[in-house]
Amino acid sequence: MARLEPLDRSDLPEFAEAFALTEQFMGFVPNSMPTMARVPGLLPAFQQLAAAVFTNGLIPSELVQMLAHVTSTASGCRYCQAHTGHSAERLGVSAAKLADIWDFERSDAFTEAERSALRIALGAGSVPNSVSDQDVVAAKEHWGDDQIAAIVAACSLFGYLNRWNDTLATELESSPTAFGERVLAERGWEPGKHR
Repeated sequence: MARLEPLDRSDLPEFAEAFALTEQFMGFVPNSMPTMARVPGLLPAFQQLAAAVFTNGLIPSELVQMLAHVTSTASGCRYCQAHTGHSAERLGVSAAKLADIWDFERSDAFTEAERSALRIALGAGSVPNSVSDQDVVAAKEHWGDDQIAAIVAACSLFGYLNRWNDTLATELESSPTAFGERVLAERGWEPGKHR
């Protein structure tokens, strides 16, 4: 059960366009967004940051979602695990590749470039942060500095979302719940406090 209820979308007409864009991209509006609207200025600031992370064109959108998924899983946020896996699948990442994501170091489904980025995501989502100099050096074999900054931006955005949603026990929506039960449950995922 959510620790704070989201505001009713009908009471937030100033965000109608942003909610419509989110729904187009994700297939639903996350409960986290109308909850963020409780803090003046927070939702528009979050939306600007998220737009910069998702639309910067520096790294593929599919990779952004895989980075977000690994970061969220490392930090333990089941809400964001379901969201990021669901969004990755909507962008064309196969369920088999998502199921293999925790074996990214050995799986043939991942390129060396993806592996180097996913190592950063795993370290960035861990507490304490475990990204090493060697991880960044390895990433520089495949990515430029701007791309590495975009990789870290994706991990950092989800660091915020992991804290927000896990702290507030944000209720998980039906579509990502169904994805989690279909794909992630094989690895022990369940909605937990996000029911």
